[in-house]
Amino acid sequence: MNIKNIETPALILDEKIFKNNINEMDKILKDSSLCLRPHYKSHKCAAIAHLQIQNGAKGMTCAKLSEAIDLADSGIEDILIANQITDDKKIRRLADLALDCRLTVCVDDLENAKKLEIAAKNSGSIVHCLIEYEIGMQRCGLTDENKIYELAKFIGESSNLEFDGLQAYAGHVSHMESEEERIKYTTESEEKIKKLVAFLKEKKIETKIISGGSTGTSTIKSKTGLYNELQAGSYIFMDSTYKNLDLPFKNSLYILTTVVSKNENITVVDAGVKTCGVDQGMPIVLDNEAQSIVASEEHFQLHNLRNSVNIGDKILLIPAHCCSTVNLHDKIYVVDNEKVVDRILVTARTSGK
Repeated sequence: MNIKNIETPALILDEKIFKNNINEMDKILKDSSLCLRPHYKSHKCAAIAHLQIQNGAKGMTCAKLSEAIDLADSGIEDILIANQITDDKKIRRLADLALDCRLTVCVDDLENAKKLEIAAKNSGSIVHCLIEYEIGMQRCGLTDENKIYELAKFIGESSNLEFDGLQAYAGHVSHMESEEERIKYTTESEEKIKKLVAFLKEKKIETKIISGGSTGTSTIKSKTGLYNELQAGSYIFMDSTYKNLDLPFKNSLYILTTVVSKNENITVVDAGVKTCGVDQGMPIVLDNEAQSIVASEEHFQLHNLRNSVNIGDKILLIPAHCCSTVNLHDKIYVVDNEKVVDRILVTARTSGK
């Protein structure tokens, strides 16, 4: 089937660019201390997760327990939930899931760790733990080294929990356009991590894993030698928020739309916020330019397009945020030279629990 025959709106993946992005990440990490643990939230596709594992990824990162279940059900054996699971029912499900895979979860609270230990003991499973260290994002995590030590000590002395190391994620750095700024913030945060690791070592606690990083810091962290897991997600697809960053990855993910109406200055297409994530801004038009874009539920109004189009024409949009966009679709059409060569199911779509 030709791309022109796909009913719109639809999610399109350029196969060659997608595979090249995977190869570019391999080149970045080839001679570094980093193992790739890509983030499932970016694509939510079990088939892509298996492709990443086949290409050398250590395991998968995910944001939610439901995503971890989807991954485990598909046969992925090494999973990190880069989040805190605090609901009692979810804790029990997590402990049961740890019987089927090597499961790691982030913690930043002693009472939460105690509940995890009880649940794991009841299930007869081992739950691996990373203590989240807050390094500037002001979201989850601890900053007090003594609290981190007490939590690590408890986990280390537990029968069914295992302390692996630290989660240290600086998502606020990923989209900084200036490489100098990204290097500056990365250097400052890694100095804090080094001091924490040394403090824990003095207390006889070994930090085996330091996990974090992102697409925007992948080229930097591959050279610093501190982290040993990289949680990059967007690199396979990219989006318009990365357009001004000097990275080797290219846009492979698009939204195929059809022009449904137009007047002198406004072109309207059949995709809106129900098919394109706008949490990080409006999409941009591929190989064209709109002076501005206005969004509604089922439409984007493209104002003053540089190149004129006709009603019925197909237009490709580059989303501003690939992760939130993928979650709005059931499947992705894989395309090579405008020919559909595959369809990938978004198996964890809306898995927000």
